[in-house]
Amino acid sequence: MQALEDLTYEKRKEFLMKNHLPRELPVVSCHTEASISPAALATLSRVAHAELPMVTPLSAGPPAKLSVVVPLGAAMAACAQLLQVRYGEKSDGLVTCRDAEVPGSVVVRPKRKLDHAWMVYSALNDDPSEADASQMCEALLTLVMEVGQKKKHELATKLE
Repeated sequence: MQALEDLTYEKRKEFLMKNHLPRELPVVSCHTEASISPAALATLSRVAHAELPMVTPLSAGPPAKLSVVVPLGAAMAACAQLLQVRYGEKSDGLVTCRDAEVPGSVVVRPKRKLDHAWMVYSALNDDPSEADASQMCEALLTLVMEVGQKKKHELATKLE
């Protein structure tokens, strides 16, 4: 139960106030914002599948599985709308944009509307002119390496 309490907004804020990241550590924050249009709420843009075991008699052999389809795009849009209405904060459906920005980090804010699940379920590249998840990851990793090189150079310059 303590682990769940440590994830509350207040506990995380308290932890970050007490524990600052080392200045030489390269940090890049990236946050997206889910579309909360009526179309997004109704769209099954990305679908997750889960298999739930069904109760079967022991004599029937291994338990059967029931597939459950979850409309992630619509769920993220609904969560984003709730966070917008309740807290006045834009989000990707799970994390508010403000909370996704680590203080002192380089921040990437894509203009494209992307929900929290996009990185996992973007294998279907709907628009070849837009980056997919692997391209986004590669760009972010390249950026963190460049930030690290810049910080390393700045630190070396200060020591001279």
